[in-house]
Amino acid sequence: MSKNHASALQEKEMDVYPSRVHAEPRILKRQDPVVHSEWTPDAPLTQEQSDFYERNGYLFLEGFFDREELSRYQEEARRLQITARESEKDEVIREPGGDEVRSVFAVHESDEVFKKLSQHPRLLAIMEYLLGSETYIHQSRINYKPGFTGKEFYWHSDFETWHVEDGMPRMRALSCSIALEDNYPYNGPLMVVPGSHKEFVACIGQTPEDHFKDSLRKQEYGVPDHDSLTRMVKEGGIDTPVGNAGSIVIFDCNIMHGSNSNITPMPRSNIFMVYNSVENKVKQPYSGQKPRPEYIATRESL
Repeated sequence: MSKNHASALQEKEMDVYPSRVHAEPRILKRQDPVVHSEWTPDAPLTQEQSDFYERNGYLFLEGFFDREELSRYQEEARRLQITARESEKDEVIREPGGDEVRSVFAVHESDEVFKKLSQHPRLLAIMEYLLGSETYIHQSRINYKPGFTGKEFYWHSDFETWHVEDGMPRMRALSCSIALEDNYPYNGPLMVVPGSHKEFVACIGQTPEDHFKDSLRKQEYGVPDHDSLTRMVKEGGIDTPVGNAGSIVIFDCNIMHGSNSNITPMPRSNIFMVYNSVENKVKQPYSGQKPRPEYIATRESL
């Protein structure tokens, strides 16, 4: 047996969250902790906050950034949106069926303001506590959801995609969403299914080559089946953690989440920073396909 074949078999044997490989969807129990540190009075979260995250898979922190910090991020995000309209870079993702900017990726690398934000000491303290180690940015982006025309993001678990398409081994990552405008229940905010992070929905459908070119505009593979999603919502309900600009939502990599389109006049833009444990670095994609580009999943710069 060749070394490459042996390595491929070993990787497959280590896949405790197989997805997009069966004809029918499956529900698998989570095999990893949610909070990877023991709580102490010195922790950057209260015990109540830590327990809430463990139980529900997300945490909302109102007014995390002060007005001065927030205005700097807002100004830079607006500047990026303007320049992105004329940009041909792959990092700029357009809305499905149009040219409006949907997302700008890898902002922690291309933009000095957002690079410093990704290394914010108060953020890092929380991330390292929840993930139980030093961290790095697996992915960053700004999602723009303008008034009247902002499109939806369908229900999904981030980990399912990161595992299958990026090769993230275990559930030891999380997202931090920073509100650049006030979030309301009606302008397309993040919706989460509390408790859904404790189960893994193994999806159906073989991943097409270069799937990311379509999925970043509209995801059609790696999404839950209706029966699994309905059961999860009946058990956990749907929460919409909303608040003023400068607030943050931290959510586990495996929580089921999505957002509606925005037909209100109020825009909703958010910065997303995905933190992964340095002990959970990506390997070869479990789909067996070539990795997604570096601007979507940090790999070569580690």
